[in-house]
Amino acid sequence: MLSKPGMKANDARRWQSGPHLKVSINYLDAIFDLLDVAGIRMYRISSDIAPYVTHPDLPQFHRQIEESVDELAALGAKARRINLRLSMHPSQYIVLNSPDERITTAAVRDFVAHTAFLDALGTGPEAKIVTHVGGVYGDRAGAMDRFVARYHDLPDAVRRRLVLENDEISWGVPDTLAIHARTAIPIVFDILHHRVNNPGDLDPVEACRWCAATWPAGQTQKIHYSSQRVAEREVIRRDRATKERKTSLIAAKAGQHDDWIDPDDFTAFLRATPDLRFDAMLEAKQKDLALLRLREGILAAGLQDRIW
Repeated sequence: MLSKPGMKANDARRWQSGPHLKVSINYLDAIFDLLDVAGIRMYRISSDIAPYVTHPDLPQFHRQIEESVDELAALGAKARRINLRLSMHPSQYIVLNSPDERITTAAVRDFVAHTAFLDALGTGPEAKIVTHVGGVYGDRAGAMDRFVARYHDLPDAVRRRLVLENDEISWGVPDTLAIHARTAIPIVFDILHHRVNNPGDLDPVEACRWCAATWPAGQTQKIHYSSQRVAEREVIRRDRATKERKTSLIAAKAGQHDDWIDPDDFTAFLRATPDLRFDAMLEAKQKDLALLRLREGILAAGLQDRIW
């Protein structure tokens, strides 16, 4: 396993303890060293890297990025030195197309902060912020129109970094491509989401190619790859009558990530896309162990030239 006991991805202390981006930067610096030794050249930075930086009721945390410019510049230089490509993915609660203006305002604050962080690292246009469309809210056309309008209202610096991912419930690849046609926003292809939400029965390889065409020349397509969990999951519920906690096994949810990445599935996808060059962000419960195991599968399949 890559990580060492006690290693953290961000300063997760509560606000009463005075967490700070500078602490998170020290954590990232150690993580970057491990990634370099392992030959891993891309990393998704935690969206909580600057704790409470956009919290409306805690203004004492709002200037963390400005207070850490020297440390961020040094960390960004290190990322470039080891050829580490970076991205971020705000939580599912960051929604640009919500009918509630308060939610949209909060989303914009988060996008601006993420952008300021990546800018302070000195990253180029390849460092992206991944988001989802949001909800449908009973009116798909209206929800799409709101996303498009609010995207165009974002600061230029944010639009240069923001990319859009298809989801497993409401917004499949055709819908995100329709938004791209109105915004030019690049599309991140998520294969498991596509397999769960694919009303047009579009072949995954073809869908990935359509998404690849949305990326500007000189920028590498990003995809998300995960395998469907098949094992039952353990659920604990409290009996309303007896108040006792009972454990039961239920089927995995459609779209739920497995512990590992199926190597046969992934190598088949690589063989079907010999002309595509992409960064694949793995989403698996075993995290770095899943990555290392998949790398062994890729090498065993004789596809070492696809690792770049």
